[in-house]
Amino acid sequence: MSAPSGNPVPSAPPSYAEALGINVNYPHPYPVPGAGQKPDVPQMGQPPPANIPVTVQTVYVQQPVVFYDRPVQMCCPSCNQMIVTRLSYNSGALTWLSCGGLCLVGCVAGCCLIPFCIDALKDVDHICPKCSALVGSYKRL
Repeated sequence: MSAPSGNPVPSAPPSYAEALGINVNYPHPYPVPGAGQKPDVPQMGQPPPANIPVTVQTVYVQQPVVFYDRPVQMCCPSCNQMIVTRLSYNSGALTWLSCGGLCLVGCVAGCCLIPFCIDALKDVDHICPKCSALVGSYKRL
């Protein structure tokens, strides 16, 4: 049987990619070995190539230090020494509010200055005893 001259006879059925409509000209995400080449896959039992340098980096993560009204043992960020902080007391918002509150109550004859003598009402600065750097502070308010 011969084919009519108007309709060409296909020589082979379409490939899988052509049947699904996949663009065969799109570059492959992985290198495709050429004809007659074997893919570069290590065989079972063979060690990986030894010419790849491996870099190991150790990272030390220090927990954040929380400062209160007590000395803290820590590593000073300025001199990198293990220290126990030295405390320094400064008048802060709670000290001044206490003074103002005593003035409102009627302690104006000098008794309103008592909060400036009490460390429990003052803010605390933590200082390194070795390099005298300020490493942190604790605010009462």
